[in-house]
Amino acid sequence: MADPLTPEDLAATHAAAFTQSRPWSAAEFAALLDSPLTFATGDARCFALVRVIADEAELLTIATSPAHQRQGLARACMADWESAAHARGAAELFLEVAADNAPAQALYHACGFAECGRRAGYYRREGAKPADAILMRKALR
Repeated sequence: MADPLTPEDLAATHAAAFTQSRPWSAAEFAALLDSPLTFATGDARCFALVRVIADEAELLTIATSPAHQRQGLARACMADWESAAHARGAAELFLEVAADNAPAQALYHACGFAECGRRAGYYRREGAKPADAILMRKALR
């Protein structure tokens, strides 16, 4: 069994993967993981952070270290968090993705997610035009 992910591991991978936006800090990850409703899957190369409330699970973030991209780790991590969320009672899965993040959208579509809404100008980026958030869902039943 792999060692559990620490908030520092999560923050380091998130910082390496999210270069166009502000990465989350170790303190932010620690605060999220303090909740019994939130869990992480994966390892320091690729992880997903998920919250399950009632019968809904939300992917809060997923990150793959650039040195480990295009190796199937994110797809495996998606399957892991979906299974763990289902085991916690989730019947529906939700996530959001930037409209200009084509690789992530392709991954989510390949994993069975479909667009269910948009938030205009949701992702604000320094020195760049804001990007819409595409809301996606997947039913487990």
